[in-house]
Amino acid sequence: MTTILLIRHGEVAGITPPRFRGREDLTLTPRGVRQAELVRDAIAARWVPSAVYCSPLTRCVRTADTIAGAFSLDARTHSGLNDINYGAWQGMAVTEVAQRWPEDLQRWHGSPHTMRVPGGETLQEVQARAVDALQAILHAHSHGTVVLVAHDSVNRILLGHALGLSLGGYWSLPQSPCAISQITFTDDRFTIRSINETQHISE
Repeated sequence: MTTILLIRHGEVAGITPPRFRGREDLTLTPRGVRQAELVRDAIAARWVPSAVYCSPLTRCVRTADTIAGAFSLDARTHSGLNDINYGAWQGMAVTEVAQRWPEDLQRWHGSPHTMRVPGGETLQEVQARAVDALQAILHAHSHGTVVLVAHDSVNRILLGHALGLSLGGYWSLPQSPCAISQITFTDDRFTIRSINETQHISE
């Protein structure tokens, strides 16, 4: 059996008030650094990971390095865990997108699986690369505990995949900064043990 601990990176600028961060390479805020330390401690209290993987963006690398250090591990980046490419919306405030692309934004919030962000990725494209990354990691780790540090979009999609949900359920799977979602994989079957645990970061 393999246990996957799916972690969203710590807080960065642009979560509140919201903007489309995507591939923008942001650093953790001081609060985000503290969240990474808290999730590290929460993991150490319950598990002993044998590997840590993360998106190549700085906010995930910093979070993953904080976790990995507690277990004398080196975090490994995987391009398949990178955030969604928001194309023309990259770095823009949600309020600005609402003014320039009101119909597209409404569709994004209502049925994101039916659209492509202008110049960016579809959820289907994110799903293909993220699931490929997950499968490669599971192939490399047939037992033990593995930490994956990724993004809101990637984590929602991987949880939906494990649950057998369509991409239409994208918004129904919340992911808070440094939350823990626990998935086990055995006999070619996923079991969801928890989604979006946040008690360790409720300060």
